[in-house]
Amino acid sequence: MTNALDKELESVVIRFAGDSGDGMQLTGTQFTNATALHGNDLATFPDFPAEIRAPLGTLAGVSGFQIHFGSTRINTPGDTSDVLVAMNVAALKVNIKNLKKGGVIIINSDGFDAKNLRLANVPEVQNPLHDGSLADYDVKIIDITKITRAALSNSGLGTKEIDRCKNMFVLGLVYWMYHRPIENTLNFIKAKFKKNEAVMNANILVLQTGWNYGETTEMFANRFTVAPAKMESGVYRSIMGNQAAAYGLIAAANKSGLSLFYGTYPITPASDILHELSKYKNFDVKTFQAEDEIAAICSSIGAAFGGALAITGSSGPGIALKGEAIGLATMLELPLVIVNIQRAGPSTGLPTKTEQADLNQAMFGRNGECPLVIVSAQSPADCFYMAFEACRIALEHMIPVFFLSDGYIANGAEPWKYPSSADLPKINVEFKKARLADEEKFMPYQRDEKLSRPWALPGTKGLEHRIGGLEKQNITGNISYDASNHEFMVKLRQEKVDLVANHIPLQTIDNGEEAGELLILGWGGTYGALKTATSLLIDQGYKVSHAHLRYLNPFPKNLGEMLSRFKTVVVPELNNGQLVKIIRDRYFIDAIPYNKIQGMPFMSTEVVDKIKEILA
Repeated sequence: MTNALDKELESVVIRFAGDSGDGMQLTGTQFTNATALHGNDLATFPDFPAEIRAPLGTLAGVSGFQIHFGSTRINTPGDTSDVLVAMNVAALKVNIKNLKKGGVIIINSDGFDAKNLRLANVPEVQNPLHDGSLADYDVKIIDITKITRAALSNSGLGTKEIDRCKNMFVLGLVYWMYHRPIENTLNFIKAKFKKNEAVMNANILVLQTGWNYGETTEMFANRFTVAPAKMESGVYRSIMGNQAAAYGLIAAANKSGLSLFYGTYPITPASDILHELSKYKNFDVKTFQAEDEIAAICSSIGAAFGGALAITGSSGPGIALKGEAIGLATMLELPLVIVNIQRAGPSTGLPTKTEQADLNQAMFGRNGECPLVIVSAQSPADCFYMAFEACRIALEHMIPVFFLSDGYIANGAEPWKYPSSADLPKINVEFKKARLADEEKFMPYQRDEKLSRPWALPGTKGLEHRIGGLEKQNITGNISYDASNHEFMVKLRQEKVDLVANHIPLQTIDNGEEAGELLILGWGGTYGALKTATSLLIDQGYKVSHAHLRYLNPFPKNLGEMLSRFKTVVVPELNNGQLVKIIRDRYFIDAIPYNKIQGMPFMSTEVVDKIKEILA
């Protein structure tokens, strides 16, 4: 038995890295689930190559999963890691720059042979296991491949199948290091491989072998305890952004009393919403994988016309293809939610990397004057609430609504407290009733105080009306080529969007004072980094505050007044400066852009350094 000492830590950042076939995403996900069950707060960052199976051993093929967990509030996956698991040379080379000095490196020595060195463009004389370049770190060299093969020598499996189990050794070892229970992963393995007993038993045995290796080796001087976080009481689960968005859409359908229709076409990183929704047919959810993006949105428009809660989803390239049909939904004034899980572009761009560069596309990316409502999630759990909110606005205002997320939020995870159905607001939906014989003729564009037109279902007696993309005459909905009517309708549709500001919350300061030297104004997935950076700056005596926008069109009614209370406004974005231009135009303030376009989220230390530079 090892004599490892127990050491208590407030928080830890672990990065699992290896080939895309090494199972690092699965390893990270299982460790995340165990950590959530332990009661820690956490944030994760899956980072994988664009190719389905990238070239083995190459830098481009490295797949990583980072988790930051602790006994205190965790807002980001961490700027630097405390522990790096490197399954080969390439994984070490790509990730060593973000490991803290003195950090632990767990190395699979089998991944550092001549072949792997060559694939990673590392000369044999510079093998990091022997050249002294890792002297600043606590290096644990283990032949994980050899131990895995030895453990499964009597399993009857082939070498290829056996080698696929080596990520379970890593998982078992890290479970031992941080006192994580393995029972949840054992149940996962049994469920996943219940039809293949040999593979099931192999994974279980290697998981236990990893745990036992930590328990019996003298290599590890310490084990670590990270106490559960003090969080509001309730039932929690670990949730990813796309899962949360799917559940928010289902909740909105339930609270509105409508069936849910999701018309989509597969695209990274939005496809998981389709996968998740397809599991819930029992909640009257209908999913349709169309032959292309145009068919997907047009099917959703048809569902809206027929009285369903209609959703369509994609990423930037797919949204571009949906542009004309979004204009049709705007002209028809039907409720439609358009989900955009943003990724780095343009064109195919970096399909597995994050960016928030589709704000201009959502705001302006259609022909003609085509305004619609835009909301944005700020974290994985927040995807539930803002997807729900997108549906509420669409249904209660009879208007298309963009819901913006991004790859970082979509694939990241955090603890989520289950909301009670009673805590969610009812979504008011009213269909126009059949016209009685003595009633006046139905006017499809007769409006209420929100400028919303009635929702008339096809086949309802007396509610026959024209539908289509040609300009409508006010009130009657008849086709109109009158110039003055067109201008009137364009301004009316804009006013309808503007009036939504009366039905959304006022903007609040998330962190810091209500007025001061500098306001950090963010939106989307930058939330965690900006919140953490603001806290660090405040602790150092700087008069800095942070506000985060979730409603982007229209803006909250008090936003302009809030901005005026600060001498300087800085807008960090993962794009080339999109929100900052809109803020400058709308409020006539000289907001300062801070942009990063590297397919990676902000690190909080980057933001701290930039704010100090601006204040200096």
